[in-house]
Amino acid sequence: MIMFDVKEIKGVIPALMTVFDENENVYEKGMRELVSYLLKEGVEGFYLTGSTGEGFLMNESERKQVVEIVLDEVGGRVPVIVHVGAISTKISIELARHAEAAGADAISSVPPFYWRFTPEHIFNYYKDISDAVSLPMIVYNVPLAGIMGLDLIKRLASIDGVKGIKFTATSHHEISMIKNEIGNEFMVYSGADEMAVSGLLHGADGIIGSFYNLMPEMFLKISQLVKEERLTEAMAIQKEAVSIIMYALKKDYYSVMKVALRWMGVDAGYVRRPFMNIQGKEEEELKAGFIDLRDSLQIKDVKFLDAI
Repeated sequence: MIMFDVKEIKGVIPALMTVFDENENVYEKGMRELVSYLLKEGVEGFYLTGSTGEGFLMNESERKQVVEIVLDEVGGRVPVIVHVGAISTKISIELARHAEAAGADAISSVPPFYWRFTPEHIFNYYKDISDAVSLPMIVYNVPLAGIMGLDLIKRLASIDGVKGIKFTATSHHEISMIKNEIGNEFMVYSGADEMAVSGLLHGADGIIGSFYNLMPEMFLKISQLVKEERLTEAMAIQKEAVSIIMYALKKDYYSVMKVALRWMGVDAGYVRRPFMNIQGKEEEELKAGFIDLRDSLQIKDVKFLDAI
């Protein structure tokens, strides 16, 4: 049963990482620990099995397992969006039906990629999935799968089940345009961590991002400051967050986040190959770099930095 209406899915929503053990198996204990930690921090929802969740490195059974674990741990406290994207419409429908049966509040998907699918292919993909379930669909506009233009987004919004978009492009004026052209009830989620303030100022209903796993406190504070129109303070935190993100992006940043969470005592496990785990000397160098960054920029009240 859906716990939350799509209009209630707002705020700061981590694109949740999937926790694997040393042997690359889904690690239930660590998965629950990460979810529990983020709920205690005050996040306002979860976005599962997407890019940050290494969803395309898992088979359908593993993706379903992650959904079931997270939904059980969340227990209806916050909304859960399940990414069901696959190149195959058939697989995406299977994952969507599972998400609905498991109790998710919404589904999401990247458009089909790899082959150069036409707008007609993309429209049919979203329509077929939306017709197969009653859950609201959040379209995912992301550079890795090819940015969709406003005309196609408007056409997708005409599908009964399509109720919003995760917008990870950096052309944020288009967020305002989407709201103006389609209507305020069409939900828009800004997906660029480095531009959370910008997304919110252009009318996004929420922000969905990778680094909300590691430093949710920064983005929760940004969201609150924007609501209070304290934009100078919000931008100061955003600049600090960007500095941290840019440093993390020099390496396999999913691994960086998992290692850094362990410094706080949160067992976020390991990444799955071909991503590379950071260990030993490389971890010590990573830690030293973060210490230098923290001290040189005088960054305060960021928990993973305070833990080192």
